[in-house]
Amino acid sequence: MRFAVVQSLIVLLPLLVLGCSGPERGDYPAPPAASRAEAAVASSRSVAVPFPTFGDNNPHPWDGRAPSAYAVHGIDVSRWQGAIDWPAVRASGVAFAYIKATEGGDHTDPLFPDNWQGAARAGVPRGAYHFYYFCRSAEDQARWFIQHVPRDPAALPPVLDLEWNHRSPTCTLRPDPATVRAEAARFLDILTAHYGQRPVVYTTVDFYRETGIGALPRTEFWLRSVAGHPSTVYPGQRWSFWQYTGTGVVPGIRGPVDINVFAGSVADWARWRR
Repeated sequence: MRFAVVQSLIVLLPLLVLGCSGPERGDYPAPPAASRAEAAVASSRSVAVPFPTFGDNNPHPWDGRAPSAYAVHGIDVSRWQGAIDWPAVRASGVAFAYIKATEGGDHTDPLFPDNWQGAARAGVPRGAYHFYYFCRSAEDQARWFIQHVPRDPAALPPVLDLEWNHRSPTCTLRPDPATVRAEAARFLDILTAHYGQRPVVYTTVDFYRETGIGALPRTEFWLRSVAGHPSTVYPGQRWSFWQYTGTGVVPGIRGPVDINVFAGSVADWARWRR
């Protein structure tokens, strides 16, 4: 890509996204299994425009449909990224940011307030995510998240991060698949009632395969897959977001960062955000 073209996209993409407004998401019915995003992939294939590209400390040689083929890229961050230069992040072409807020029923990310406010001031659409621990009830964890994440109709839907806590010093419990799905559904229902938006579920390959979490009804999914396209790693699963690297390089962030794509085009993204 030529520099001038990239510069143009960097300026236009956030403006296209941020220029769209509409009713609160609570005014819309929940989508069926993320079809609104995945169904838009075909239309984005025909759009011959340059998309944002970012560096990667450990790039994967993609076969088939690569992350660079998608128009809308975003990041997810926590305290591990340290202080973030949010204006630089926005200028780089990042279209959204998911920010860690809470974990379990008694832990908060110490940089959540700074990141939440910094992203908003820079004009980066942002949402909050919760890392689930199976040693606390769904009700306890939902209340904990609600206690720390403000209700903002301009925010992206919350995210429930479901993965095994294999490195936890306090909670390595692995419930059976039916229990996992029941707890997740309860958490999602509580947050939906409070925020007026049904949360997106983030998950990993092993968790997905071992729990059948993809069977949750009325749920959109954010899938981690750093060595293959979701269509091959999660065959048949519809998705809205794909986390394609955990070693990304983004201006304004020191060290590696997770980078993600949205399943559709810029126009699809604007509609999804309403």
